[in-house]
Amino acid sequence: MILSNTMLERILNAALEGGADFAEVFCEEARDSIVQGGPGGVDSSSVGLESGVGIRVFSGLRCFYAHSNDCREETLLRLTRALTAPLRGEAGSAVPLGVLSAHDCGAPALQGAPLKDKLELIRRVSAAGMDFSDEITQMTVRYLDMDQQVLIANSEGLLSSDRRRKTRMQISAYARCGGNIQSGFEAPGAMAGPEFYESRDIEESARRAAQSARDAAHGRKCPSGMMTVVVDSGFGGLMFHEACGHSLEASSVSKGNSEFSGRLGKQVASPLVTLVDDGSLAGQWGSLAIDDEGNPTQRNVLIENGILKGYLIDRLESRRMGMPATGSGRRQNYRYPPEARMTNTYIAPGQRRREDIIAATARGRYVGSINGGSVNPVNGEFNFSAAQCRLIENGRLTDHVYGATLIGTGGEVLRQVDMVGDNLSLGQGYCYNNSGALFICAGQPTVRVKNILVGGLE
Repeated sequence: MILSNTMLERILNAALEGGADFAEVFCEEARDSIVQGGPGGVDSSSVGLESGVGIRVFSGLRCFYAHSNDCREETLLRLTRALTAPLRGEAGSAVPLGVLSAHDCGAPALQGAPLKDKLELIRRVSAAGMDFSDEITQMTVRYLDMDQQVLIANSEGLLSSDRRRKTRMQISAYARCGGNIQSGFEAPGAMAGPEFYESRDIEESARRAAQSARDAAHGRKCPSGMMTVVVDSGFGGLMFHEACGHSLEASSVSKGNSEFSGRLGKQVASPLVTLVDDGSLAGQWGSLAIDDEGNPTQRNVLIENGILKGYLIDRLESRRMGMPATGSGRRQNYRYPPEARMTNTYIAPGQRRREDIIAATARGRYVGSINGGSVNPVNGEFNFSAAQCRLIENGRLTDHVYGATLIGTGGEVLRQVDMVGDNLSLGQGYCYNNSGALFICAGQPTVRVKNILVGGLE
């Protein structure tokens, strides 16, 4: 389906002739597969194949977008003319795409691992979880992989392509102790094909999920109140992804709908906090060679030693803000126009050891991971569901607890960080917003927040 340079040139020129001052064509071919099962075998299996084209035009700060899975030239030219109908102005110059380098997306789509290999992995993972303890009542394993090939051309002469291979295994374990049923979750993934599982102890991920479920089933209801919280390394970083990351995306900042609007160069966090978004990290689940506007991804330092240094900016908001784009324009697929979105977002490591941070905490809560949550980017108010939680008493981890939530505002939690560990790691997940569901990493070292509201069941 990838369009020829000649066809791309005709579409872009039609947009300029229709009054646009910028035009972009996003072409996509994608394949994804999902197999879900457990100890009893396969529950479901699906394979999806999709291709299509999205066309975007600008006139000043006005943006118009349309898409189609009918990729015939006459259809796309008709779509372009309809898209530019509201525009007025003189025709633009012709686009010289013919002089640009050829793209590299002509390879056949990835077929993925054979189904029998996926079923064997699911069997191994399910067995490892069930064998961990007699109290594990169920294991659910979801294997997914995708291969997305994109080609992006625009009226400024850009012609870029990328091939994105992703795989991930979502492992859920369920445990019962008396009448208390709790779950645990692990979901390793990478920017890689099936070879990812050859270099990873996937059964150990199953055992960790099972242990998390069993610990919670043996735990007690979490007490609530204002207290010190130690959030461990890895996907605990979702707290900062949600609490402040969304408020640093240009779609909120440019319109003044963010608590961080107009605050560049200001102290917005503890001096211990450096927040980075980096889509160029090799092999990470949230990585891309180029963003969905065709620009190379890069390391963007958003907060450095507590000082607000930058935002995540896409091409349209770059115009509005008068600031350069940051390689952050992302979309789920051709049906969505891109917006500035996070990739791999993390708190940079500090100097403290995890053990020392816990030992320095007389009383509080330990959070092993964040399951998910929500945030209002205007005022930064958030609410997160916490997992793998324990009490901290006299500098020691004691009882397991369940039902904990973390409640606060992004600006406040940033200021309350008073210890940062040296053990940075990243966890894998999805982020949902206006431009669709995107694969992201969120990470951090062990971080202590000295005062935050913990909601609980007691």
